[in-house]
Amino acid sequence: MFNRNRPLRQVAAIASISSLVTGCGVLSSDSSEDAGPIEVGTTSAPSTLDPAASWDSSWELFRNIYQTLLSYPNGATTPQPDAADNCRFTDDSNTTYRCELRSGLKFADGHALDARAVKYSIDRIGKINVNGGPAGLLGSLDRVQALGDKEVVFHLNKPDATFPFVLATPAMSIVDPAEYPASALREDNGVDGSGPYTLADYEDGKKAELAKNDNYKGYADRRNDAVTINYYRDSAPMVAALRDGTLDLAFRGLDPDDVVGLQRHDSDGKLQLVEGSGTEINYLVFNPKDPWAGRAVVRKAIAQVVDRAAIAHKVYKDTVEPLYSMVPKGLTGHTTGFFDDYGDPSPARARKMLSDAGITQRVPLTLWYTTDRYGSSTKLEFQEIERQLEGSGLFTVTLKSRPWKTYVTGYQKGEYPVFGRGWFPDFPDPDNFIAPFVGDQNALGTPYPAPEITGELLPRSRGESDRANVVSEFEEAQRILVDDARLLPLWQGKQYVAASDDISGAEQALDPSTIMMMWTLYRKTSW
Repeated sequence: MFNRNRPLRQVAAIASISSLVTGCGVLSSDSSEDAGPIEVGTTSAPSTLDPAASWDSSWELFRNIYQTLLSYPNGATTPQPDAADNCRFTDDSNTTYRCELRSGLKFADGHALDARAVKYSIDRIGKINVNGGPAGLLGSLDRVQALGDKEVVFHLNKPDATFPFVLATPAMSIVDPAEYPASALREDNGVDGSGPYTLADYEDGKKAELAKNDNYKGYADRRNDAVTINYYRDSAPMVAALRDGTLDLAFRGLDPDDVVGLQRHDSDGKLQLVEGSGTEINYLVFNPKDPWAGRAVVRKAIAQVVDRAAIAHKVYKDTVEPLYSMVPKGLTGHTTGFFDDYGDPSPARARKMLSDAGITQRVPLTLWYTTDRYGSSTKLEFQEIERQLEGSGLFTVTLKSRPWKTYVTGYQKGEYPVFGRGWFPDFPDPDNFIAPFVGDQNALGTPYPAPEITGELLPRSRGESDRANVVSEFEEAQRILVDDARLLPLWQGKQYVAASDDISGAEQALDPSTIMMMWTLYRKTSW
């Protein structure tokens, strides 16, 4: 979410990466000889196999089995051609985007992949329009035009310099029109794509077996012939499997204690930890239809009480950093709006907020979290939030949880008063930390009308190709988010990949949206 030359035989080699997309070459080898599938572990199991249904980390799998017009070759921070041979805006207003496909593209089943298939794949996202699904990414798209077999033209209803980034998301995966209904989701757990791998076998919530797709034509330089992704509910059994050699690599959902253990070199001498800066964020969502969470003063009182530094230190062992805006550090427009407004946690100030609004009794709140998406520390995080809120004397908290698949259904139906979410960016731009969460159709399934953001600030920023020139728009958008307090950012994470000492390619495996590109992984066979 996707089996020595060490003079000191040190337990863990820690590679610090300044960028998720630039490999440091710490573990290199000229050999690509493969000795069987690379065994990968993660706590991030897909919620669906149909790209039209997913705006979540199902994309981890999609990147490896489907293909998009644009993607991110190693080292790229802007989208580059994949199924496309070339793409470009053909007008000065950023409203007409043209792509020409590579020659000879085929799906894994041998069917031709042409311009009609691209149009079909994009059109069905809007037709199916899953609540909380990827149709929300296509707000600027008016229509798709297929010209012959190789040319696709996207006509936008407003300027959108971020549209190439949207096309590079796995949500825009190209599917075989012969196998995917035009107006409904595919329900047989089958996959017909054109990515670097085929899905040879799949057990929902347990494993995905990837095999080399001989029909693939794209930028991916596969260093292995097969990968098996094993899905875990918790970090502990995943790391145990890594230590005993059952797994070759583990990522997404590593428990802070396991990360700290590897950093301290306390394993058995056969593991490495790759550490990278990240733009993953974690936040709370408030349901405006709930009688208590729907009140701005209650949300602001919670914002005044929550101690992010305590969460980062006590729960996550400082493997994450406190976050005070929805746009994380390292991106244009990052601010510290919640700290500027609320400062350090203060139950006294929160009490005054509530009493000034006529609320003198404890506020009852039900907080929901998922048990198997973001790692086993999620439960501890919510217990810490409960402790903080209850300890203020202002709230009575009930914690509830569900596995991810049913959790998603619950928040899409508006069942949760307050719930936790994590966000791995669709693309590395501040737009992607604002736009997905606002508007009538968003990734949360909870409508959030924000007309100044959706009608003025985002459209204005999307007309600017130079993203360094959109600071003021995103600072103002975040000011609105702080004032509304509908979303409460908690922390920003780093990225960690733990691997057997004989696995190479982990340094290059994470794209700018921190999706694992399985094809970069290989076993070292020469020393």
